[in-house]
Amino acid sequence: MSPEPQQPRPCLSVVVPAYNEETTLATVVKKLLAVPHLLEVIVVDDCSTDRTHEVARSLAEAHTQVRLARHERNRGKTEALRTGFRLTCGEVVIVQDADLEYDPAEIPLVILPIIEGRADVVYGSRFLVRRATRVLYFYHYLGNKLLTFLSNLLTNLNMTDIETGYKAFRGEVIRNMRITSEGFGFEVEVTAKVAKLGCVVYEVPISYYGRTYDEGKKIGLRDGLQALWLIFRFNLLCSLGSSFTRVPELSRVERHRFPARPAEDAPAKAGR
Repeated sequence: MSPEPQQPRPCLSVVVPAYNEETTLATVVKKLLAVPHLLEVIVVDDCSTDRTHEVARSLAEAHTQVRLARHERNRGKTEALRTGFRLTCGEVVIVQDADLEYDPAEIPLVILPIIEGRADVVYGSRFLVRRATRVLYFYHYLGNKLLTFLSNLLTNLNMTDIETGYKAFRGEVIRNMRITSEGFGFEVEVTAKVAKLGCVVYEVPISYYGRTYDEGKKIGLRDGLQALWLIFRFNLLCSLGSSFTRVPELSRVERHRFPARPAEDAPAKAGR
């Protein structure tokens, strides 16, 4: 009899920051519950004014893998992520927005380089070979490219999309990171601190189903201007020691070597 296939080991923590996402949160969480390697889903309600908290509470009551945290006042996405990261215990941690702009079915592709021991951090890029991308605001595209270019200039990382919502980390990297920015500053701050640490970073292509402002999109011009300042602040005015409560060990990934490729043509060469 052939052995039964092994089930994926639960090691993935998913942090879901949510603010006024009553219409999409249940769908997102149900999709997340089907993701291989899932250990836990941590929903952080950032003091929503709609039924987001009630929806999240019912999901937590129905599924043991779902946990809920709530802010008593609205503090912004970065603070919601900080709260969520503190509560995680998985070996791999990923961010999942609650608005269905990113498809949870693609999470296995995003976390694969970490699962295989090849990466410390993985960004899902909307600008590599695309799967499916909704066509939206050209000015957002230009702003993203400008922020990514300036970040690359100071980090010396050849990234294509630092503003992506899909970022996955080895748990000890993100749980030890001191995150001090506010609002939507997380994207810039975490990229700078990952670079300071010398993490092995991968990008993988993902789909993107963006929303319009009428549909609930929240990021705006003010957030983009703040990101410009934060790129310089966290790259030039922030040390490695101040970036982490404890500097994580990266030697296991840094010494990783791929298996040698078999010499398929060796017999032919020997016969010449």
